[in-house]
Amino acid sequence: MKMASEDVVPVSLSAKFQGSFAYFTVRDRMSTILTKVIDTIHRNKNKFFEEHGEEGVEAEKRAISLLSKLRNELQTDKPVLVLSDDQQDTEEWNQYMVRQQAVLDGNEVPSWFKSPWLYMECYMYRRVQESLNLNPPICNFDVFEEAKNKSFFESQLAIIAICTYQQGVLNKIEDLSEEHILEQFLKLLQVTLWGNKCDLSVSSGQAISQQCSPIDSLEVLKPYILVDDSKSVWSVLINSSSAGSLPRVDIVLDNAGFELVTDLILADFLLSSRLASTIHFHGKYMPWFVSDTTKKDFEWTIKQFLRSNHKYMSKCGAQWKKYCKDGTWTFDDHKYWTLPHEFCDMAQVAPELYNDLQKSSLILFKGDLNYRKLTGDRKWDYTVPFQRALRGFQPAPLCSLRTLKADVQVGLKHGQGENLSAADSNWMTNGKYAVIQFSSPCKQ
Repeated sequence: MKMASEDVVPVSLSAKFQGSFAYFTVRDRMSTILTKVIDTIHRNKNKFFEEHGEEGVEAEKRAISLLSKLRNELQTDKPVLVLSDDQQDTEEWNQYMVRQQAVLDGNEVPSWFKSPWLYMECYMYRRVQESLNLNPPICNFDVFEEAKNKSFFESQLAIIAICTYQQGVLNKIEDLSEEHILEQFLKLLQVTLWGNKCDLSVSSGQAISQQCSPIDSLEVLKPYILVDDSKSVWSVLINSSSAGSLPRVDIVLDNAGFELVTDLILADFLLSSRLASTIHFHGKYMPWFVSDTTKKDFEWTIKQFLRSNHKYMSKCGAQWKKYCKDGTWTFDDHKYWTLPHEFCDMAQVAPELYNDLQKSSLILFKGDLNYRKLTGDRKWDYTVPFQRALRGFQPAPLCSLRTLKADVQVGLKHGQGENLSAADSNWMTNGKYAVIQFSSPCKQ
């Protein structure tokens, strides 16, 4: 099967480029994450014993042994190994490795420091899951759950602030003019944009939480939005709703914790303001990139709101539970979101998912990993149009909401990237800057 990624395009970001962000990520950050995973499993030894007896303890030992071996493979740039568990995506991962081998020269084999960074980072998380899959009865243990839950609880003040703000808006929603609806939409879109700063994979699993009211920070943060296509996103929504049928909006999620809360707040607003009729959330099929949202995280978050003693949090929780129950909100965790493919390959690799996304009026892609997959995680020039970097991936109008935490960025004005580099050498990786980038099938 010929993939779109085989077209003539810039090279992939890779740890083979010494001194690059990809190099330091593979050399340092990924190894640190594996060490934390090993520690987490070991600290839960008593839990495994209480739940499964000696069988749980033996499974813990075997999983740690596999993860220690994995860490050594990474640190010594060993060849990529085929997966040996029996999951629904195992064969696709192994086929992908064969394709990676085919594009290498001579006797080279895919390895941690030579292969594309996107592939190797995804592969590491898939191998973490394999170490558990091969060791029942602890195969369903989420090694990142503690960190995700901690991040949520440490962001309580900011969560209460945004829920309080949201309820104030919803209480008067029926009386708001279109101009005022637009004003609130732009604010909440920026809140969910900056919610993406809370990324545990970038901090190597160190707790990252939102401490202050996100609404209060928006004006200060505005100059750091490098591309702002918010009005194009608004036009899609308002034009679709004016046409008589309220649009379906899809949100491809990134982090659990505070970021997920901002996504839910925005989704609630879109429904309450009649800018959308249904929201389709897309999350990860397995624990992924430390803090990415799984179905369990999604459901757990809504339960925390329902249990909250704060009246606005519990009110949000009750409404969100209703949305889930009546089908206004749906959650899908298609395996494609945890495969290593660039999104331009989706129509061939997962046509059923691509066809479903074509039914959407607007797709919001949250976060850095989704941006890397949208653009192929390649060495594009800064000024390459966003739509060109998508390389044919356009199931519907789409928008990337992303704070920059990897060295890939397109769609900038001439000289903009160079000026940023002169002022801040880490502008593409420190999470200080952000983009709201839109692409439409009709946009040229």
